[in-house]
Amino acid sequence: MKMMMMMYLSLVMLMHIVMLDWAQAAHSVYPRIRLTHKELWQLNRTWVFQGHGAPLQPQTMVLDEGHGRLYVGAKNAVFSLSLDRVSAHHKEIQWGSTESQIEECLMKGREQPECANYIKVLQPYNHTHLLVCGTGAFNPLCALVRVGHPGQDKLFALEEEGVMSGRGRCPYDPNSPCTSTLSRGELYIGLYTDYWENDGALCRLNNQTYTRTEKMDRQQLTEPKFVGSVVIPDNDDRDDDKVYFFFTERGMDSDGVNKAVYTRVGRVCANDQGGQRMLVNRWSSYLKTRLICSVAGPDGIDTHFDNLEDVFVLKDKDEKNPEIFGLFSTISAVFKGYAVCVYLMDDIRAAFNGPFAFRERPEHHWTPYEDKVPYPRPGSCASKVNGGGFSSSKEFPDEVLRFVRSHPVMYRPVLPQHQKPVLLQTEQDGRKLTQIAVDRVQAQDGHYHVLYIGTDDSVVLKVITIYNKDTNTMEEVLLEELQVFKVPVPIKEIIISPKRQQLYVGSEVGVAQVRLHQCDLYGSECADCCLARDPYCAWDGFTCSRYYPAGVFTKSRRFRRQDVRHGNAVQLCNGLQIDDEKWQRAEEKVVYSVESNSTLLQCVPRSLQAKVLWFLQNHGEKREVRGDERVIMTSYGLLILRTRSSDSGVYVCQTVEHGYIHTLLRVTLHVLKGERVQSAIHAANGGEGSQCSSFSSSSSSSGLLPGPSISPRTGSHSRLWYKDFLQLIGYGDAQRVEEYCERVWCSDKKRKKNKRKFVPTGGEKRGRGRGEENSQRAPRHTSDT
Repeated sequence: MKMMMMMYLSLVMLMHIVMLDWAQAAHSVYPRIRLTHKELWQLNRTWVFQGHGAPLQPQTMVLDEGHGRLYVGAKNAVFSLSLDRVSAHHKEIQWGSTESQIEECLMKGREQPECANYIKVLQPYNHTHLLVCGTGAFNPLCALVRVGHPGQDKLFALEEEGVMSGRGRCPYDPNSPCTSTLSRGELYIGLYTDYWENDGALCRLNNQTYTRTEKMDRQQLTEPKFVGSVVIPDNDDRDDDKVYFFFTERGMDSDGVNKAVYTRVGRVCANDQGGQRMLVNRWSSYLKTRLICSVAGPDGIDTHFDNLEDVFVLKDKDEKNPEIFGLFSTISAVFKGYAVCVYLMDDIRAAFNGPFAFRERPEHHWTPYEDKVPYPRPGSCASKVNGGGFSSSKEFPDEVLRFVRSHPVMYRPVLPQHQKPVLLQTEQDGRKLTQIAVDRVQAQDGHYHVLYIGTDDSVVLKVITIYNKDTNTMEEVLLEELQVFKVPVPIKEIIISPKRQQLYVGSEVGVAQVRLHQCDLYGSECADCCLARDPYCAWDGFTCSRYYPAGVFTKSRRFRRQDVRHGNAVQLCNGLQIDDEKWQRAEEKVVYSVESNSTLLQCVPRSLQAKVLWFLQNHGEKREVRGDERVIMTSYGLLILRTRSSDSGVYVCQTVEHGYIHTLLRVTLHVLKGERVQSAIHAANGGEGSQCSSFSSSSSSSGLLPGPSISPRTGSHSRLWYKDFLQLIGYGDAQRVEEYCERVWCSDKKRKKNKRKFVPTGGEKRGRGRGEENSQRAPRHTSDT
């Protein structure tokens, strides 16, 4: 019976480890560091604002560096959070639907949750106010929120006397996608303007005018899903500023049968007033073209990522030329994957300055328009840069307006930088990628883009991409996988503050604040820091700390070691390795096992990207340990089934990462003869005054004592048998182990006493207490079962 129990426990342990290894191997890219929500909290790297306990359900967020606040539009409320710590000193405005609004909403056939007021539009209106629009129980409303000048931190109030209709400014449905941006007092927004969501439109609103795309014009918009919008100047003439909208839409394929999904970038002039006789209150400059994000296949057929999930505009000192990052997914039912493509403004402008597209019928192929194009060029703005012959779009000739209405599509698509994605990832374990934010970081060997990608299970992936122009290849380095929320929920918003080095993440359960980097987490040695390849971090001669460019804190500049591109710790840190005594010392452990038992020599490297190698030094010979049916290499360590006496020796656990070898652990394994142990136990059982019960299966994992195959018999005439066993194995600190054993196993009287006071359900309390004690006392690197 005892032997069967031992074999069962060994089999369960083996299956658990192998299944976990298989799950990890299924991922296409390993994170170097993986941190749970609890670990982030313990490291003081994250803070979470959860409101009043009910689901916060934030719909939109705005960063205000001037006021030092993060504004959050949520369900029935607008919040003002501190950028220093979102969980402290928040202010809020409750703006829920009235009882009459809810009653009317329910009468229209809507569900109770839909009839709340979800804040969908939140934009800085001027230096002292925000424009706020909510769904208002399917009756959209807008208002201004006073935030005051910087320094007036206590000011945060809704101006109720200015509440106005939000139709055309905010969607009716809380689940309806929309995008907005506000420039010079004018709101540019992409949304569905009607109750039934049949009329998708790109609009501009101010106090005097309302300009939009044509209603029900399938050439301009077809079932759009709005994702992002931004105002980008072309030059120093502000009259020539353009507004760019990013969205997906459906269109017939060339056979006119299936509806294909395309990602589009649309463009209008910011000062477009529409036409005088035609296109009245309609865009006179609206054009669109396709954004391509694809991977060339071996058979010449590209794999297209057509569905735009999110877009991020990375602005630089040159506000005219930001970089556009798009997060895409496939629409295939067979292959599920994601890609990130980067677009340059020069390429986008070139597409809009290229030929117009033309086709006879919707089922025909697009061809370049080759006839004469009227002057001024359709899609251009009324500005001095364009000749200054027209002070307003209302002065444009009718032929220009007629052309732009019938030819809104450009023939040339926009291709990504390097003609390929910078990141590719297959959908693993059903995980979906939802949001993206990007930081541009200067490192010692150049500038790098650090991508922060949100998922649908509360995780943020921190990734850098490295382009090799010699081979035209892209390397993806997944630096960290951060679980920012305790429960798995989709991440709906990510905002980055390079100034404060913070990330602000929104989900239905709250808003999390996460520090972009934590350099000391990588380790206390030069090699640890260099192998991390984190552009934020460098070895300064003493610690792994924040990297600053030349001219900033240059006192320790000569000590800085960093190699993001290659992670070459051998070259950078080998000289330090000789003089550093700490680096020469690896942790040492002693483990005892019994013949025919199974033993796990635990060794888990900090980096999940490191390869683990095991070596055995036995009888003066050193050889690498190879896995077989009895010795299994797992991600938790070396699992030896049915231990033999020949397995005794010194085991060395080493990691190899980018050519750098690091010795983590030396384990001296002693394999004891089973007959010798059994005789010692039986002799011990002949004594009197037994105080300890037999080992439980959980005790065997502590690594201090052998497993259940040597459990003693209990009786009224047995004594403390484990003292003899400690003498048998020559354990030095017998007193400490005796105290440990008595605390864990010699508490029958205490348990009986506690049962009278409280009877736990299913033995949960007793099991939990024992597990906690074992986890606190168990050695980090070894266990024996």
